[in-house]
Amino acid sequence: GDAAGQVLPVESRPFASYGSTLHIALPQAPRAGQLLTLLIDYEAGEGPGVCWLSPEQTAGKQKPYMYTQGQAVLNRSFFPCFDTPSVKFTYSATVKVPEGFTAVMSATSWEKQKDNTFVFKMSQPIPSYLIALVVGDIVSADVGPRSRVWAEPCLIEAAKKEYDGVIEEFLVVGEKLFGPYVWGRYDILFMPPSFPFGGMENPCLTFVTPCLLAGDRSLVDVIIHEISHSWFGNLVTNATWGEFWLNEGFTMYAQRRISTEVYGLPYTCLEAATGRALLRQHMDATGEDHPLNKLRVVIEPGLWGVNPDDTYNETPYEKGYCFVSYLAHLVGNQSKFDAFLQAYVNRFKFQSITADDTLEFFLEYFPELKERGVDSIPGFEFDRWLNTPGWPPYLPDLSPGQQLMRPAEELAELWAADSLNMEAIEAVDIMGWRTYQLVYFLDQVLQKSPLPEGNVKRLSKMYPKISKAQNAELRLRWCQIVLKNNLEAEYSKVKDFLHSQGKQKYTLPLYRAMWGGSEATRALAMETFSATAPQLHVNVQNYIKKILGLGGAE
Repeated sequence: GDAAGQVLPVESRPFASYGSTLHIALPQAPRAGQLLTLLIDYEAGEGPGVCWLSPEQTAGKQKPYMYTQGQAVLNRSFFPCFDTPSVKFTYSATVKVPEGFTAVMSATSWEKQKDNTFVFKMSQPIPSYLIALVVGDIVSADVGPRSRVWAEPCLIEAAKKEYDGVIEEFLVVGEKLFGPYVWGRYDILFMPPSFPFGGMENPCLTFVTPCLLAGDRSLVDVIIHEISHSWFGNLVTNATWGEFWLNEGFTMYAQRRISTEVYGLPYTCLEAATGRALLRQHMDATGEDHPLNKLRVVIEPGLWGVNPDDTYNETPYEKGYCFVSYLAHLVGNQSKFDAFLQAYVNRFKFQSITADDTLEFFLEYFPELKERGVDSIPGFEFDRWLNTPGWPPYLPDLSPGQQLMRPAEELAELWAADSLNMEAIEAVDIMGWRTYQLVYFLDQVLQKSPLPEGNVKRLSKMYPKISKAQNAELRLRWCQIVLKNNLEAEYSKVKDFLHSQGKQKYTLPLYRAMWGGSEATRALAMETFSATAPQLHVNVQNYIKKILGLGGAE
């Protein structure tokens, strides 16, 4: 606000394929601790961090929509900033939008002023990648004492019904385990169907895919992951993207701690087993010794450096989870390890740290383990965990999940038989099975596919809970089974599912399956893509073009 400011010379210099540096010459060298006020006049909107959706890419199909996605290094295309997770700051923003639109941000407070102008403040320091803005035709509904859901008007009733009362339960368990929730509100924004991700843990306002609106609360546990980031990632943050496991490995561990308290150990072990299977698939596809399959990834800055966004894979999540589980195993007592996690959050809150900080604090907190030299047990050295690619040296025991896995495995065996034993099949009641038990069953059926002639048709008829499911995790797997078994009568379900959403994790596997199948499924792929392309995220469009050999970008 000081009109007597000086105009400073600036220049833009090359930095990397994913951004340039803004160099500002100061009139004299600043003193340490001196407060500088810089006013930068800039224009943005073309970059990859800002997504502009046409009306047909939204659920309502009436009005356009825009959102930003900062993680990992995209917010530099949204505003000039120190775009590294090692720097944290508070922020405020004034956003003027057209009539009939609402703006929301990842901020601790917001108010609407006249002229359709919104004012936001984030009072806690956060890294640049957690600043997020949405402008669209959106409305909200309360679902708890400190939570509301935001969505397009056509989705708001479904969102309220699905999440009423459940978020508070997860927050309370999280606070009991990891300490106070410092962000004030925890709101959820249901994005348009073309949002390519499952969730993004923007503080105070998690962005999620509308695929979580299953209609029966069967996918609410996905929210537990994003809630867990309120402590691990958003409060204690990796200082570099090369140690992303500090965000995601601890969050997976925290998610499964909350899930154990809410849903019990067997169900949580079953969910963790599906996660381990994803890690196995990833490592089989890349080769175990691929450099991305270690917890400490080398990301060189500079023009030929690796773009942190290209290092995204299962390893920091599931191998990171195994390392945190190994630390818990060394402690050997759950309540002592829970107390350590709470002390860890308290020690490093609002800071950005390295794995060395984490492991040093662990050994200081448990001096008896430090004395035993647990950091260098042959085969399980901390250094090996961090710097050697490959399968985790230690796997937590998931055997409590067997009581849910075994019935699913046995039922899949029955359905894969040449002649169906209907008596044995009818004796199994799947009505009480929760999502991951059904997912596990369908994964087994998919592995055994194609099944003998006629079996899938009977399975479809017998279990409308599966074949007519609204749940995206079940729909994905049912569509994969339909394609693998050439069940032409249900190809329309594949088409409907791909018309209804554009999440990368659901869309690409189905195009791969169609393209790898018969003439009929290839035709289905082409027809579906030409009809849905305008409503997909541009990255997803390009990935599909590549699968279909249409010369899409890398």
